[in-house]
Amino acid sequence: MSDENSIELKAINKTYKKGGKNDSNQVVVHNNFNLKIAAGEFVALMGPSGLGKSTLLHLIGGLDKPTFGEVWVAGERIDQLSESKLTRWRADTVGFIFQSHHLLPVLTAQANIELPLALTPLNKSQRKQHAQTALKLVNMSERANHLPKELSGGQEQRVAIARAIVSDPKILLCDEPTGNLDRKTADEILALLAKLNKDFGKTIIMVTHDQKAAQYASRVIDLEHYINSAACLGKQTPEDHAEHNNIAQDKSEQGSDSNTPKEGVTA
Repeated sequence: MSDENSIELKAINKTYKKGGKNDSNQVVVHNNFNLKIAAGEFVALMGPSGLGKSTLLHLIGGLDKPTFGEVWVAGERIDQLSESKLTRWRADTVGFIFQSHHLLPVLTAQANIELPLALTPLNKSQRKQHAQTALKLVNMSERANHLPKELSGGQEQRVAIARAIVSDPKILLCDEPTGNLDRKTADEILALLAKLNKDFGKTIIMVTHDQKAAQYASRVIDLEHYINSAACLGKQTPEDHAEHNNIAQDKSEQGSDSNTPKEGVTA
């Protein structure tokens, strides 16, 4: 793929066995699923539970592999990487932000943020400097030495975002990042994600059930409709995809509003 931050899922099939390895009954989550996300897009994945939204994040982030098909992320076909190479690739390329912040309770905010850097060749002083930079970006410098129990829910999520960006990944994968937050705090977190997208060029894929959260994205994909669309079935023309990219570019230049284009709604 030409863009180093772009993402493409090609003819993805993902199935799970209901009762374990010896059970012949299978659950098909995705079948011939195709998706292209351009570098620098902020994409919101929406739709009812059970459509495999989180599964897509796991495939893109190298946490899971397809049963069949190809997963291309940032110029690399990651479904063919060995576990050791995949671990290194994840550390360099993607940052994860979940609904639950998953901070270690015995570590300070700064120490939690430094954790991903343990996989890098950075020394202690360099890790500290990177963590301080990430804290500054999320406006949490004054809370660097606080434990998670001393932080509010919104502050904990800011620390989680700082941890996700501390290694300067190309792509951020967000699974219901504001699901546990009140509206005001959620909007602050979403504005921060939008800033990371617009000002720092991060490609962001966010799973959400929140219509207002989706308004911060440059492109919304309603999976319930998208799975039956020509694009999902691999029938999208280059002109169709170019049009989507132009819409996303125009949206990112205009800023977030309620007119975020929804893909698949009219399919």
